[in-house]
Amino acid sequence: MALFTVLQFLGFSLSSAFILIGLLFQYYKLCSRLKPPTYPFLGCLIGFYKNRRRLLDWYTDLLAESPAQTIIVSRLGATRTIVTADPENVEYILKTRFDNFPKGKTFTDILGDFLGRGIFNSDGSLWYAQRKAATASHRFSTRSLREYTATTLGKGVNQRLLPILDRASTENRVVDLQDLLRRLAFDSVCVVSLGRDPASLHPSFPASPLARSFDVASEISARRAAAPVFILWKIKRALGIGSEKVLREAIDHVHGSVTDLIRSRKAELIMEKTQKKDDLLSVLIEGGHEEEVIRDMVISFIMAGRDTTSAALTWFFWLVSRHPEIEKQVVKEAEAWTWNNLDSYDGLKEMKMLEACLCESMRLYPPVVWDSKHAVSDDALPDGTGVRRGDRVTYFPYGMGRMERLWGKDWAEFRPARWMGDEGGVAPSRVSPFKFPVFQAGPRVCLGKEMAFVQMKYVAASVLRRFEIRPCSSRQPVFVPLLTAYMAGGFKVTLRRRGE
Repeated sequence: MALFTVLQFLGFSLSSAFILIGLLFQYYKLCSRLKPPTYPFLGCLIGFYKNRRRLLDWYTDLLAESPAQTIIVSRLGATRTIVTADPENVEYILKTRFDNFPKGKTFTDILGDFLGRGIFNSDGSLWYAQRKAATASHRFSTRSLREYTATTLGKGVNQRLLPILDRASTENRVVDLQDLLRRLAFDSVCVVSLGRDPASLHPSFPASPLARSFDVASEISARRAAAPVFILWKIKRALGIGSEKVLREAIDHVHGSVTDLIRSRKAELIMEKTQKKDDLLSVLIEGGHEEEVIRDMVISFIMAGRDTTSAALTWFFWLVSRHPEIEKQVVKEAEAWTWNNLDSYDGLKEMKMLEACLCESMRLYPPVVWDSKHAVSDDALPDGTGVRRGDRVTYFPYGMGRMERLWGKDWAEFRPARWMGDEGGVAPSRVSPFKFPVFQAGPRVCLGKEMAFVQMKYVAASVLRRFEIRPCSSRQPVFVPLLTAYMAGGFKVTLRRRGE
């Protein structure tokens, strides 16, 4: 009745008011049928807010219903976003029209405080220079990976991780395997990037303030991107209150710690001119890069190297523990090698079943669930979706791993055989990176992909060869997507030595 009164006050006759209200009702029904439901001014803010605690599954459901496997998300206070799970679109974004889809200002605004101008947060000539410097460091060469396997991984796994798990088995004690894997990865990436071993996985479990600050900075930065209304975090940042105040303190600690290490390393290089160091930090310093660029690049590598492999391994161990027959096959493969062979780079490359299990676990639980670019100019994706200048264009590995059109009716099953060429599947090397973009693809493909597989295989084979891992809870763990995903509450397990 109130609406009729308002319309009559504005000069509408009774019949005209009825017609207008009818048209508005039909328009409302039309908006409700859009995917996602989108209304004037608000866009899909209502649906976004209702599903804010299940955004991954909401987007996945919408993409599965979309004939083009692409949706457009427009909401008040945020950039218009195109989300796709179509491999042809992904190839177009990451390779064909690479120059038209850089990270963009919106992305750098969200992560710029933390990652600065690092390789994962930069575009153009700065990104190219850092990419070239990282490649020139030879940290990802076959020779370097052989040395990494024999030294850094060998020390971390055999002298630290396995003894901890062995004691837990003897004492029948529960351990958080996710926490141990993150500590191991942090130690490894610090050795490679900084030439420093923080020994956070030492039996005495020393706390690492730097690692804690990384966690805080990563979490709050990621929550900026998922905020229903962007302006809120910007206001809090301007005022220095709430989560933005906590973020600022964590970033200051990370930046300060890495800057101190840079200056210390510069002094060492001056004092030890004849002793060449090959860690990434030393290579960047000797390359003459600015101190801030070195800091940002090292921070990006530590964050990526620490969180992605530990996240992938956490979900791998959980999935394998739920499939005893698959676990037996992985253990058999690991036991086929003597310890000397297991330590070798060549031995790890031959573990095809283990590699298939890792790929399958990352298909279902990718360490990075989505990645966004921003359009420099108007464009159109191969499926016909129009792109406007400034649009955020997102490809979605989490949703892609759940598309029946890509993986078949059994997409929800943990089935490593789909990656085994001799079992009716396709070998990982032959799967398009645009269908399985967990390591990105195109010019920005992950430089550390081979190193990541070496580390994951070494850890997985070493642990499963010795121990049976049993989760303490039978419930489905909660998958939390931040800058890199993790298992909510950790992965609490008990261990038993094999054969006992």
